[in-house]
Parts: sequence; C-alpha cells; structure tokens
Amino acid sequence: MASKMSLSNVRPLRLDTTAAIAGLIAALLLFPLRFFASQIYINTIPIVVGLGCALYLLAVHQNENERTLPTLSTPAAMALPSIVTVGMAVMILVTILQGTRTPLFFTISSVVGTLLFGQILFTSDRDFHRGILLFQLVLFAFVFRFTALYTTPGYIGIDVWTHMTELTQAVYLEQSLGAISYDKHFGSPFFHLYVIASTLVYDVSLRMGLYLSMGIAMPLSILVVYAAANLLVPARWATLATAMFSVASYTVMWGVHLIPTSMGLVFFLAIVYALIRVMRIEYTSRDFAFLVFLSVAVILTHQISTFIVLVLLGAAFLAQVLFMTGPLGLTRLDTSVFRTKKPVNLIGLLVFNFGLAIFVWSLTPYRDDSFLGTVLGWFGETLEESAGFLELASPGATGDEDAAVPDTGTTVLDQIVPYVNELGFLMLFGLMLVGSLYVVHRRRAEQSVFTLVLGSGIMLVFVLGLPMFGIENFVPTRWFAFLYALMAIIGAIGLRTLSRNLSPAPVVALLLVIVLLYPAGMMLAAESNPDSPVFSDQHERLAYDQSELAAVDTIGDMTGSPAGSEITPDQQLHTDHPYQTVFERTGAYPSTTSIILPEDGYAEHDYVVYRTTQSEDATYFSSAEDGPGYSDNPTEERICRTTQSSVYDNGDVRFCTPSPAQE
Repeated sequence: MASKMSLSNVRPLRLDTTAAIAGLIAALLLFPLRFFASQIYINTIPIVVGLGCALYLLAVHQNENERTLPTLSTPAAMALPSIVTVGMAVMILVTILQGTRTPLFFTISSVVGTLLFGQILFTSDRDFHRGILLFQLVLFAFVFRFTALYTTPGYIGIDVWTHMTELTQAVYLEQSLGAISYDKHFGSPFFHLYVIASTLVYDVSLRMGLYLSMGIAMPLSILVVYAAANLLVPARWATLATAMFSVASYTVMWGVHLIPTSMGLVFFLAIVYALIRVMRIEYTSRDFAFLVFLSVAVILTHQISTFIVLVLLGAAFLAQVLFMTGPLGLTRLDTSVFRTKKPVNLIGLLVFNFGLAIFVWSLTPYRDDSFLGTVLGWFGETLEESAGFLELASPGATGDEDAAVPDTGTTVLDQIVPYVNELGFLMLFGLMLVGSLYVVHRRRAEQSVFTLVLGSGIMLVFVLGLPMFGIENFVPTRWFAFLYALMAIIGAIGLRTLSRNLSPAPVVALLLVIVLLYPAGMMLAAESNPDSPVFSDQHERLAYDQSELAAVDTIGDMTGSPAGSEITPDQQLHTDHPYQTVFERTGAYPSTTSIILPEDGYAEHDYVVYRTTQSEDATYFSSAEDGPGYSDNPTEERICRTTQSSVYDNGDVRFCTPSPAQE
C-alpha cells in the first residue's frame, strides 16, 4: 500500500502553481548574487524568472477564456507578404552596394523580422496562411545568411578554416580518410564527406561545395522545428516557434559559420521531431529505425552534438520513468486534453546511443590519446584545480585566465551592449518558463512535452549552471542553438497560454514587445553578425577582407610556412586575435600567437603582423605571457616599431621583422 502512495494520493497539488511559487522564491534567493559577482546572466536571470512566474500566476488567477484580440485588417494582412518580399530585396541591394552587412542592413532586417512576427501574431484566423508565412521565413533565413556568405571572400568564423583548408582538403586530395587519421574528426567525418560529395556532384570548389550543401541545409532545417511544434500546438503557434528559432542568434551563427556543429544541429532537430512523433502518434518500427539512423549519423558527425543528443534522450527516458512510476500523480491524464497513451519505452535507444558513442570516442584519436580519455582527463583537472562556486571565467578572447587584464575604462555603450546581446535569449527564456509551468499541470502533462521541459532544463545546467562553478569543459556556447530549438517550441506554448488567459491589454502589450524587440534583439546579437559586427568596438570581426587574406598567403610564401620545430621561439609570429588563427589554421605560419601588448606600451616581438582593423575595431591582445585577451585599439607604431623593418605592406596589412642593423 505504501508503495502505491504518491503526492497526488495525499493531496491533489497544483504542480504548475506550486512550481511558479517555487520559481518566485528561487528568483528572490538568487537576486543577491549580483552583489558577489558581476556577470550578465547573474544580473538578469533572477529577474526574468520572477517576471515569468508572476505572469503565469496572474494568468492562472484570471483564467479567462480565449478571446478576440486586435487583428490586422484584411487589406493590411494581404499587403504584408509583398512588403516583406520587397524588404528582403532591399536587404540584398544594400549588401551589394555597400559590400558588406552594415548597420543599415541590420536595421532593415529588424524591420522585416518585425513584419514577419506581426503577420504571425496579429492576423485573423481567416487571413492566416501558414504556407505563405513559412515560405517568407525560409526566404528570410536564406537572405539573412547568404548575404553574409556572399560578401565574405574567405570563410566566416575560426574553426571552419581548420575543417576546410586542412581536413576536408586533405581528404579531398588524397581521396581517403587516412589523410586525417591523426585528428579527432577521423571518428566523425560525415561533415567533411558531405562537403566533398557536394563539391564533386556540383563540380565546384570546396568553398562553394560547403555553401551548396550545409549552407542550403541550415535555412531549410527551420521547417523541421515547425513539423515538431505542429505535433503539439496549432499552426499559428508552430509557425511562431519556427520564427523564433529561425532568427535566434546562435541558429544564425551556425548558418554562416558552417562546421560539424551545423550538421549536428540539423540531425538534432530531426531527432527532436522523431521523438515527439513517436510519443504523440501511433508509431511503427520504421519510426524507431529512423531514430537509430539519426543517432548513428550524429555520432559520426560531431562529438558535442552527440553528447547533447544523449542529454535529450536521457530527458525522454526520465520523463518515461516519471509517468510509469507516477510519483507526482502524472498518470492521471485528463482525456479531454490529451488522450491516454502509455509512455514510450526509450531505454533501448538510450543504451544504444550511449554504448555506440563511448565505443567510437574510445577509438577516436585526440591529443596523443583517445578522445574519451582526453576529455575525461581535462574534466578531472578542472574539478581539481579551478572549479568552485562563482569561479566565473573571464571573457578574454584567448581563453587563458591567469593574468590581469589592463583596465581600459568602461563607457555607457560598453555597459549597454551586453544586455542588447542577450535580449533575445532572455525574452525566449521567459516565454519558455511560462510554457514549462503550463505543461506541468496534471491535465496537460504528457511524455513529449515533459521531454522538452526536462531536456531544456538539463541543457540550461550545462549552459548556465556549470559555468557558475568555473566548469566550461562542455563548451557551453555550442549548446545554445540546440537549446533554442526546445525553448522556441515551449516558448510558443507559453505565449499561447498567456494570450488565452490574460486580459486583452497586457496580452497586446506583451505581443507588441515580442514583435518589436525579439527579432531586433536576436539580429543585433554578436553571434548573428560575426562577419560584420554591429557593435564593432565591442565584438571582433570573425571574417577577413581580400587584402587580409592576401597577406596571409603572401607571408606564408615569403617565410616558407615554417613549422614550430623549424624555428626558434623568438621567430614565432605575433598578431591580434582572431587574425592569428588564420595563419595557424591555414598553415601559412603554423607557429602564430597573440601579441603581448602592455597597457600604453609597445609590442616587443621580433616578427609581428599589423592590420588597420587593430586600430579601428575590436581585436584582442594579451597583457602578459599566457594572459587573458583584452580589446585595444593600438596605433601602428605600437605594433610595428620604428626600429623594425617592414618587409610586406599592402596598405591594410604590414609584416614587420628585425631590421638588419639589429641582427
């Protein structure tokens, strides 16, 4: 008898309101952390949690029936798709005329995004046409991403240079995976093989093969979010989930910085759809076979994406356990809301994925050991040496955290930009919180939505929780795009809940805030514009113009691209971050590192590369040996000293070496 006891047998608690009250208490307890550490999420998350819980409790208290909200007139609704299309044409024209994505481009993009969201949220049921809206969303995704790819002579990002100029090119030339047998991607080569296959099919360069394969796949993948969301909510809200995911900052980033993470994200979205499908409809063995295929594909594509998939499957299994054991009374489903359906048994799929991943990782070479052995060793070192509460990593560009960073002063813009950068995420987080509270109600609880809630909750621990303890071994920035997919679906459920239950005035105000601020916030975030940062004084440009790339090739030819074993330490090449990564990853000068630039001092290196961007926009230097990166705008004389010889200068990039008199 005792074994049959559950919380619902004792007292029928409202899980949603209980969780909302607990969230308010947690927000109050977390609020004082801002006085002990200065970090954007510590300052904002407690406030967002408190507002989200308060809004949900207000909606529960009002509990009004679905009502008629203000909608656009039929002529306006019919005209908006044409206006949006013209807006996208203007985006392309501005990019072509100005040669890059300028602040004007992002302003127009924000307006177009607002018009798209306005169509989704403010058209009447009669004027709402999901096909037209989805077409506009996909077209907008293509325009926003491909304008960046079109105006960039090389690649956008850092890792892509290694994947394309070293790994993919090696396999392409030798026509064998043995060409990368030394690298961890030897155990996950699917991305490189896909790009090579596209290159051969289209008979184009590797760069064009990348754009015609992953470049096209990324904008189209947003439709998978619609398919998954539409299994849970009506078309309007599924379209909203698609729109929120499509313009999300990290989603855009993996659409222009095309690396295995991009392909891993596509497979992850397909797995989310397949999981929800088997939990919501009558499934067959073919559906499970599809899940197995996707699981194998992601394991052969990207290690971090594989781990994220394991987290999602673990959440699905945990949801299954909750419904089978019923500790919270979740087995009492109201059949008028959801039809009673036995939870899907996913233990076999989880064990298969975990076993295959461990097997592949144990055979994958990485840093003179297996991938599994290396990452476990790093994790152990972190726990022993640097982990601790509020041991927050500094935001330096180099990733080293030992030396002090010069105090270069803080302006008002410096204080505002971080909040603009996180505005879209915080809004999506708040909506996700409301949606999560809605679905934990017993009458609405089921395995599929619990999988999304538990999955996003566990992923938030890796993204926001562990870094608070100085643990960043799981590379939290790679998780956001995957997390956004779950957050967008749950967030659409949350906004639907508020629109149905709150009185019209606050609902309209909330919808206007979403329409006006969410697209702009996401597009102004640094991750959405790595090729041409909107706030170029605060964020480095992760793309290079033709003169900068020409300098890399020429300096490589001039020096013979010496390996580290061929040169002495004082012959190491120094330049800013991220420019140093291009020299390293293209093999032009493999032994390249960041300039050590004392505050108001001069670089003391023998071999340095200066570019005009260092004096104009955000680039990073080190303050001491192995020190953290800091942004500065040094004059040319502080980098290339007057006592040095200039052996190469193309007007934008200058290569300086010791003068003959010094030798």
